[in-house]
Amino acid sequence: MLGIDPNFLCHHLALCAEAKPTRVREEWPEHETAKLREVGFIREVDYTTCLSNVVLMKKSNKKWKMFIDYTNLNKAYPKDSYPLPSIDRLVNKASNFQILNFFDTYSSYNQIRMYPLDEENIAFMIDGPNYCY
Repeated sequence: MLGIDPNFLCHHLALCAEAKPTRVREEWPEHETAKLREVGFIREVDYTTCLSNVVLMKKSNKKWKMFIDYTNLNKAYPKDSYPLPSIDRLVNKASNFQILNFFDTYSSYNQIRMYPLDEENIAFMIDGPNYCY
């Protein structure tokens, strides 16, 4: 996977203890997941307690884009105790620098790897097999 070294940084889910697993089933075109499997962004999961909705949206160029609805997972995830920074403040602080480093916006969701023990908590089902990032 390109981007940040997963040995250096990965995302960890700290689920609330009272959260209940949710299972949702959705029909899905196989060609969309085949592309993600080929590049190694998703893998098949045999057993999982949490499944999320998969949403397929048609873009203006007639291609499809896959979204995963983590609404139920977000409800089980504790809220951060600190506020998000003000966008205006961030832009003002960054405006004095000649070079500014950003995540690759095209594949930004694939830059930070999920903590290995939490990968199966973000699973989704596509016509049979379960997958996770």
